[in-house]
Order: sequence, then C-alpha cells, then structure tokens
Amino acid sequence: MNRTQMFRKSIIIVAAILYVSGCSNEQKTAESRLALIKTTNPQPLLLDEKKEKRKDLAPKVKKEIEAIKEVYDVAVVVGEKEVLVAYKVKHLQRFHMKKIEKAINKRLEKKFPKEDFIVSSDYKIFLEAVELKEQLKDPDFSRKKANDKLKEIINMKKELT
Repeated sequence: MNRTQMFRKSIIIVAAILYVSGCSNEQKTAESRLALIKTTNPQPLLLDEKKEKRKDLAPKVKKEIEAIKEVYDVAVVVGEKEVLVAYKVKHLQRFHMKKIEKAINKRLEKKFPKEDFIVSSDYKIFLEAVELKEQLKDPDFSRKKANDKLKEIINMKKELT
C-alpha cells in the first residue's frame, strides 16, 4: 500500500467518525446524558402549580417508590390529570419487572386512590422525564409546552404496552 492510498483511507475513516459523531443535533444536558448510566435522583416535578392540594404529591410519591428495595432511581412528574412515575430497577431484579410494576401500581393506588398513575420502568420514558425537567429550566419553555411534552411521554408509554 502506498502513501496516497493510506492517506485516502485515513481521510475516509476520519470523515466517517466525524459524520457519526455529528449526527446527533439534539442538545442534551449532562444530567440527561448520564441518566441511563448512573443514579441521577431527579427532583419531583409539578407541572400544575395552581392546585395547592397536589403540591406535596410529587415528593410523597417519590418517597413511596424509593422505599421499594428493587428500585434505585425514580422520576416523578405530576401533570394536570395524571402522574408519571418512571423508575429504574436494580440490574439483578430485571427478571421480576412485571411483579415489581404490579407491586408499585398496587402500592400507589392504595396510598393515593384519587390519582391516575402512569408507571413505567422503560429507560426511554425515564430519560424523557429527566429531559422535561431540564427543559423547564429554560425560561422560554412554557408550562403549556411542558404539559404537551408530558402528554407525548404518556402516549409513548401507551404505545409501548
């Protein structure tokens, strides 16, 4: 192989690496990028701030889910009508996903009977909930957009089942 062929191959390899690494045009924060790798422990999120009764619901739900030993990270988003609970399960407990989700649903329905819960252990749903929290830090991101995004996440969850 002569020098020009090696140079051409090197250029092609570098161009391919740059193309692949540059394809992701979404701006993600450090917290949302690391959400799948480590415990992020996101703060509970309340989108409907007008209802004072529901103000302390998100922290109570988060605390209730964190008490379950198989779960190690929880994201809670309280919307206008429903409450999204996305959680991550410890690695060795992944074989018992159905049982864990059923126990979480039962526990939440018993503790908060008037609320409508959407419970998911899907990493994509968890990541979307963390990103929603990050987007709310932007002053241009309105509560209406946040509620629309929550509805998208809930629809995504319903499509997965």
